[in-house]
Amino acid sequence: MIVNLTQDGWQVIYHRAHALLAAELAGHWHRDNVPERFYETIAAISHHDDLEKEWEGDELTEAGAPLDFTLGRGDSTEPLRQHLLDARYRGRWVTLLTSKHISYLSQDKWGSSKEWDQFLNEQVENQEKWSKELGVEKDEVERAYQFMLWCDRLSLILAQNQVPEDQRSLEITSGIDNQRYDIRQLSNGHLTIEPWPFEEEFTVNVEASCLSELKFNNNDALVKALQSAPIKILTWTFSEKE
Repeated sequence: MIVNLTQDGWQVIYHRAHALLAAELAGHWHRDNVPERFYETIAAISHHDDLEKEWEGDELTEAGAPLDFTLGRGDSTEPLRQHLLDARYRGRWVTLLTSKHISYLSQDKWGSSKEWDQFLNEQVENQEKWSKELGVEKDEVERAYQFMLWCDRLSLILAQNQVPEDQRSLEITSGIDNQRYDIRQLSNGHLTIEPWPFEEEFTVNVEASCLSELKFNNNDALVKALQSAPIKILTWTFSEKE
C-alpha cells in the first residue's frame, strides 16, 4: 500500500486502487499513438498489482506504523509465481507484460540466490516464448511495457503527492520512443504533461483511507481501522494548457 503522512495521521491508498488509476490514465492516451494490443495492455496495467492484499498480509513496520510499499518485504518468489499464474486467466499478453514488470522490479535480485536466478531466467525464457506465440516483435513488446511503466509511474507520482510546487516540472519517464515526458502543475491547479500525449482534457480520481492513529498494536487493529476509516477522494484534472 501507499502510505502518506498527513497532519492528522496517515493517508493510505491501496495498491490495486493505484493500478486502477494507472489504467485510467492509460485510457486517455492519444489513439494515434497507442501501443500494441491497447485494451489488453490496459488490462495488464489495471491488474498488475493484484498480488497486493493489504487486509491479509503483514502491513506494519517494527514501530507499528502502516507499511509503505517502498520499505519492502518478503524475499520469496512463490507469491510472484502465483501472481503470474493468475495473470494467465487474462491471456498471454497480460501475462507477458506482468512478467516484464516483475522482472524489472526484481532486477536487483540477480545473483542473490539460486531461487531468484532460476525464477528470473524463467521469466526471460517465458517472455521470449509468449512473444513468439503471439507473433509480436521484441520492440513492440518493449514499447507496450514502457507505456505500462509510464502509466504506473505517473499514477505513483499522483498517489505519493510528488507533483512539484510553483509550476516546476518533474520527469515521468523517457522510455516510450525515447521521448521525455514531464508533469507540471498549472497556475489554475490543473496538471499538464509536456509534451501533451492525451486525446483531450480529463479528470481522474483515487480513493484514500484516512487513519487518525499513528501506530497500531497488530495487523488486526490496522485492518479494522482501514475498513472503517473515512474515505477521501483525491482528484486531478489534466489539461494541455490553461
